Amino acid sequence: MMPNTLAKNEAKYKFLMITTFILIIMAILISINAGYMKIPIADVIATLFGNGTPQNELTIFEFRLPRIFMALLVGLGISISGAILQGISGNPLADPGILGINAGAGFTIVLYMFFFQGTVFITGWLSIFIMPFAALIGGFIAAFLIYIISWKNGRVTPIRLILVGIGINAAFGAGLTIFQMKMEPIDFMKAIVWLSGSIWGTNWTFVWMIALWLVVLIPIVLYKSRVLDVLKLGDSIAIGVGANIEKERRFLLFISVAIAAVCVSVGGGITFLGLIAPHMARRLVGASHAKSLPLAALLGALLLLLADTLGRVILAPMELPVGLVISVLGAPYFIYLLIKTN
Repeated sequence: MMPNTLAKNEAKYKFLMITTFILIIMAILISINAGYMKIPIADVIATLFGNGTPQNELTIFEFRLPRIFMALLVGLGISISGAILQGISGNPLADPGILGINAGAGFTIVLYMFFFQGTVFITGWLSIFIMPFAALIGGFIAAFLIYIISWKNGRVTPIRLILVGIGINAAFGAGLTIFQMKMEPIDFMKAIVWLSGSIWGTNWTFVWMIALWLVVLIPIVLYKSRVLDVLKLGDSIAIGVGANIEKERRFLLFISVAIAAVCVSVGGGITFLGLIAPHMARRLVGASHAKSLPLAALLGALLLLLADTLGRVILAPMELPVGLVISVLGAPYFIYLLIKTN
């Protein structure tokens, strides 16, 4: 029975991964076609194979494809970050947006925008290198404060983590408002849209930048998947099997914050995605992080791409920030989890 069960679980996992990947391909084709300027699917396919018109090539390769790949990468990264936070905290409600890590990263980005008056933020090539590190500083400050304040009696409890995270989120939100009020009107509007969650870095340079970060960090997370499994069993069991739980938690927290910060630097404040995708993955394939992490990454990429596409077409030619679309979908799910979680 056991070998048959394992074989069925493995077959189910492969089926879900392949199905999700196919859905992503379909979503890419739909997203390329969506928007103020409609491009028929046949023309999209012809353009992708090098037989399109110059106008279609410009629209697809210089505007829509960079945005699509950016949405996929940001969705993938935020989902992985959320899965790590839930694993190391034992809190099913953990998410980089809810806990205030996104707000911390956003705070330092707004500081950067404020002191440079938005010019380098949008046009300067240095922003490609500066912004992720600026976001990283803010994310680490938020994570440090959350970890220190949540620490009580030699451990971090899930309920303290979520409550402290909400408080830190509010504190950074107040700081954001103060600096936004001192900005020039144009920069203020840029900050508002960005903080709402806007895939603004729509050029290939930013795509390669975030891809480089994720290629380095995500394999480390996958390598540590067994550590996440052990941490999920509880501190006493983890210590019993020889795990240095606080050292592992700090290291995984560092990785989670780094991934979230680089995603925030180009995707803005996107909340709830890091909550939804890991939950969906665990419901489908179980608690093993070796399986749930890759599936959560694909589901997060799919969800953010669909949300970005919906945001571009629902009020066309105006656009809704993708963060607002995700929040509309994610807030009811968060409330449902609050009700169901002991």
